[in-house]
This record gives sequence, C-alpha cells and structure tokens, in this order.
Amino acid sequence: MRLILALTLAAAPAAAQQTADAVAPEAASGLAPEVSAPVTSENWMVAAANPLAVEAGARVLREGGSAADAMVAVQAVLGLVEPQSSGLGGGAFLVYYDAASGEVTTLDGRETAPLSVTPTLFQKDGEPMGFWDAVVGGLSVGTPGTPALMETAHRRWGTANWGGLFDEAISLAEGGFAVSPRLAMLVAGDMDRLTVAPTTAAYFYPNGEAIAEGATLVNAAYGATLRALASEGAQAFYTGEIAEGIVATVRGAAQPGRLEMRDLANYEVIERPAVCAPYRGAEVCGMGPPSSGALTVGQILGLLQPYDLAALGPDAPEAWRLIGDASRLAFADRGRYMADSDFVPMPTKGLVDPAYLAERAQLLEGDMALEEVAPGTPPWDHAMLLADDQSLELPSTSHISIVDADGNALSMTTTIENGFGSRLMAPGGFLLNNELTDFSFRTHSDGVPIANRVEPGKRPRSSMSPTIVMEDGAPVLVVGSPGGSRIIGYVAKTIISHMDWGMDVQQAVAMPHLVNRFGTYDLEEGTSAETLSEALTAMGYETNVRGLTSGLHVIAIGPDGLSGGADPRREGVAIGE
Repeated sequence: MRLILALTLAAAPAAAQQTADAVAPEAASGLAPEVSAPVTSENWMVAAANPLAVEAGARVLREGGSAADAMVAVQAVLGLVEPQSSGLGGGAFLVYYDAASGEVTTLDGRETAPLSVTPTLFQKDGEPMGFWDAVVGGLSVGTPGTPALMETAHRRWGTANWGGLFDEAISLAEGGFAVSPRLAMLVAGDMDRLTVAPTTAAYFYPNGEAIAEGATLVNAAYGATLRALASEGAQAFYTGEIAEGIVATVRGAAQPGRLEMRDLANYEVIERPAVCAPYRGAEVCGMGPPSSGALTVGQILGLLQPYDLAALGPDAPEAWRLIGDASRLAFADRGRYMADSDFVPMPTKGLVDPAYLAERAQLLEGDMALEEVAPGTPPWDHAMLLADDQSLELPSTSHISIVDADGNALSMTTTIENGFGSRLMAPGGFLLNNELTDFSFRTHSDGVPIANRVEPGKRPRSSMSPTIVMEDGAPVLVVGSPGGSRIIGYVAKTIISHMDWGMDVQQAVAMPHLVNRFGTYDLEEGTSAETLSEALTAMGYETNVRGLTSGLHVIAIGPDGLSGGADPRREGVAIGE
C-alpha cells in the first residue's frame, strides 16, 4: 500500500505530499492511529481519489472558481484516470452548502431504469438471475446522470467558464496519462469480464496484454466526448451521436439491455431536500431517497446519541458493540423501507425522528450483541406494508470533497456501481454503469411487494452518503466514501472518530474499519481492528477479518482554516492553499 501511494504521489504538489506522508497509519494506542498532520490551508481545499484529478480542481479554485466549477474539472479527469469507479456513463449524488444563502441543497443525478423495463428484469423462469450474469452486458445499464448533474451544478453555482473546466481532462485523454498502480491491478484482475466486449478489451488489453502500471494510456474518443460537452453542454451527451453510440452499445451487447434514445432525452436531475439528523449538537446532512445514505447514517448516529462514546474511547469493545448494533438496527429499517420515494411512499421524517430513535436506542442497553434485529415502526403520515429488500451492492465508486474560497462546500459521491460497471465501453470512450443491479432482483417476498423492486423510470436505492455536518448554520465537516453498502459504516465511523474521539481528519480517515450491517462484524485486515475479534466474539458476534477498502475524503472547517484528509487505502490526495 505504501509503495502504491508513493508512486502515485511522486509528482504531486507539495500540499498533496503532506497527505502522502500520512498514508501509513500505525496503531499508537489500541485503535487510535498515529499519522502525520492533515493538509491545512486558509482559503480553499479539494480532496479526491487521484492526484491528477485533484490538481485539475485545484487549478480551478486557484483561479477563483467555485466548488461546483472545481467538481466538474475533478469528475472529468476521474472518469479518465480511474474509469473503474466513476465517469460520464454513471451517476452521482451531490450535497452543496451555498455560503451566500446559508442553504444546504442536494442534487440527485442517480441513473434511471429504462422506460421499457419490467419488475422481472433480472429473473429467469421466475427466479432471480445470478448476480454476475446480470451485471455483465447491457441488461444492467441505467440512464446515466453524471453529465447532467455536472451541468446542473455549474448552472446553479458555477462562476467559471464551462468550457475551460475540461482542459486538463482533454489534454490527458488526447496526450495520454500514466496508468496508476490501482488501475493496472484491477484491470489485471478482471480480465475474464473486461474482455467480453471487444471495445472494452481493446482499450484495457492492447495486444492482448493488460495495461501496465506506468504505461501511457491514450483515450482519444473520451477527449472528443469532452470537447463536445465543453462546446455544446450536456445535450451533446443525451442526444445525437454520443447518445446513439450508448444505445447501440447497450442493445447490441451479448446480453442486450433496454435503454433507448427516449430514456436519454428525458433524463432529469432532481433537486431534493437534504435529510438532516441531529448529533452532539450538530446537524448531519446528506442525500435523501433514493439514497439510503443520509437516513441510515442519521439513524446510526441518532441511536448512539444517548451513549457516551467519548468516555468509552475507540479502544473499548463496548463502544463497538454500541456502534455495531446501532448499524444493524439502521440496516434493518433500510432494507424494509428505503427506496426511490418518487415511486414508493416512505417514512423519511419518521426514520430520523428523535423520539423514534430514542425509543429504539433502548434496545442497545445491556452488554451483549442483539440476538435478533428487526425493522422498527417509524411514524408515518400514511401506511404501507413492504417486504425486506434482497439487493446486493458491491464496492466501487469515488468521492469528492471541496471547499472554495467563498466558503461554499461540496460533497459528491459518484459511481458506475461495480468496478468497471457493465464492462461495456461506449464509442465515446467511457464505461457504462451496471446500476440497475442495485434494484432487488425479486419483486415480492411472501406476496408482499419489495420497495426497491425494478420499475420503469425508477432510480435504484443507493448507499452513497455524501455528507456535510453543520454547526450553528455553517459547515464544519465535508465527508464521503466509496465502498458499496459499507459506505454508511465508513462515513459514520469517521464522524464519530472526529466528533466523539477528537481525532483530526487524517486520523479519522485512517482509523481502522469495523463494520456491522447484518450481524457479522467485518474487521479490517492488517490493522489493530483485529485485536478486538476476541472481545466481540465473547459479546456474541461472528467476526470476519477482511479487506475494507474505503476511499474517504474529508475536509474539516474551523476557525483556523481548513484541514483535509485522504484515505491511505487508495490513491487520493488533498490539496489546499
């Protein structure tokens, strides 16, 4: 891990190198990591998953652009240099704090199901398909939302010239960029699936060999797509030649999909009210449905509100019993109630109602793991009976955190779902998502409908949790991560580490992961989290030591300026001035 990050950061600016010095956390006392100081700045900061993308955003901020402007530049480069995680063929959720108005707004750029789908899209002979059978090919591709989200955010909050925000990405696409260690490793490990589609195979396996770390990779087709976006806006993506190429790729795949030109032409970004939950005197704000992120993070923190985690500290098994079972209770509600609220009535307010959470928090009293966990009965303004979801969400994705010189703050989690998405590359040089596999493959359970079932035009439930923590009406923490459904645990742990245990943002990011969603406690391998296995087992948990590769990017905002942390588990950096 240290070698990978050292190679990636070798050419990074000095501010980013500060983060490079902090990428090898060692246990100082129990779980508390000993790391170098976070990156600090007085004016602006950007943290994201690749140094080339971060530098593109830094250039925009350096020239006086807004956080929304910088996001466009960062996302355009990320789609090129880490195509396995996000890109134009995917979707994103954005949380934005506007310093002028003091408002927190969220934009839903999630992919939508084609209008021709049916609820049995992923079934054969009445039974769910195998997950990988559904992922690879056109059947899993939803209508991409990222280009529209980029344009919507820029129109709303941008100040820089739109066309100039693509300069770095175009230059890198047409002139070539050095393949990062992580990209080379992932391409080499996914050859069987990436070679199913000829265009994808030709890009990642020239001459039949996987692209090598440090090799120069050129993507002229992506450069041409960006030039069209820069000059014509998002309509160049959703109509005309680029859109026709997307549809032809999906419908011409070995497993054809349902996407049509009308799906692209009709796509819209939706502005939704932020979901905010109180915690330790702050408001933890994020994206509401179809994301389960803000609700589930808010529930976890709300269930922990009555308990003194600060006094227990990060080394105490009792602290992790509380966190683990709070997460299990929140995930039980998530599986029962959470989906696209445009299609399924949801008790959104009831799920984070303080009285409901206070009553449910009483289940955490005691000193042993909960034997059984079931969904609660949050307050509703109307009634609807739903069955528990059975969808599978695997880790990939990327996260961007930005604060500009005017105090605007942006948290955006962006994805094509599974690593390399559907494995289909459009003629425009970008991979297409497999986001539809975030729906439940089953439509009902024992005759009761599942909230997150497939429906035409619906947006699949997500765990992406872009978050801005507010105190006294102003942001104090910008945070988010990739990682599938474990995103929720990563974000909650980071907030707890910073707010309860007093860690700076780099320490909070580097803190070993312990995640419990459904009963088994995942402990991050190779870290001091493993030392808690015996104690957690004695409390009644099953434990599983495994890799937990988050990609947290965090910015704290305080009276002395900004401080940023980048996850040592990936290739990201923070830059600020």
